[in-house]
Amino acid sequence: MTGISDASELFKTCLEYLVLGIIQGITEFLPISSTAHLKVIPMLLGWGDPGISITAVIQLGSIISVFIYFKNDLSKILKSIRNSIRYQNWREPKTRLGIAIIIGSFPILFAGVLIKLFWPNFDNSFLRSIPSIGIVSIFSAIFLYISERIGYQEKSINKVSVADGLIIGMSQILALIPGASRSGITLSAALIKGWKREDAARFSFLIGIPAITLAGLVELKNALLSEFAVNTSIIPLCVGIASSAIVSWISIDWLIKYLQKNNAAIFIQYRLLFGLLTITWWVWEIYN
Repeated sequence: MTGISDASELFKTCLEYLVLGIIQGITEFLPISSTAHLKVIPMLLGWGDPGISITAVIQLGSIISVFIYFKNDLSKILKSIRNSIRYQNWREPKTRLGIAIIIGSFPILFAGVLIKLFWPNFDNSFLRSIPSIGIVSIFSAIFLYISERIGYQEKSINKVSVADGLIIGMSQILALIPGASRSGITLSAALIKGWKREDAARFSFLIGIPAITLAGLVELKNALLSEFAVNTSIIPLCVGIASSAIVSWISIDWLIKYLQKNNAAIFIQYRLLFGLLTITWWVWEIYN
């Protein structure tokens, strides 16, 4: 009976992580906040909050999909940087793009280290609470709406500058707050800077690679030592990462093609609705 019980529990856990991976894959690159959905939806399903460690590790699936989807772009960037170092020519578009990605990654990495060192209880802070997620989602929707209205959408990714990387990279810091959405914030910042929607989304994906990769690797050890030290199995985690990778690839491809012909209105409306429903649910739980 013990063996059957253990197998049943493993299957249940794998199913939960399959769903978490699907949620991660859909919400990581669409401008609707993966951390918010990975907290709210599991709680609605009665699974509880997976926590920062597990959600960060599942994000590794999203990074795998980015590397695969943009493998040609990344290869060209690395080749261009290598040639620039060799010939001291730093004006090549791909070299500037690579430098912008590197420079733009420092702000969120620095902020993440500060939180780890000086805010050890961040996982349980108000910023990760249900009402905070709802409020931040609404304000992020408003920010995206404003960026759509004032952005002139003429700049292509080939015209990227170091200043673009720094400004858009600094906006990523807000993504540490659940509900803000890293892709949503960087997309909004790029639109305000005058980028075309498709190129803004593409740069948002690329600039997220260092931050999401390092966050996932740092938290991988914690996840293995805590959650899976008890379950003595890493199978559920592998299921979550795999489902996240597959769905993330589909989401990236869909969003780039969608933004070629459409604006971000559908995401603005969804985020407003998500924020309002999240706050309503929180109020309902308090008074019932």
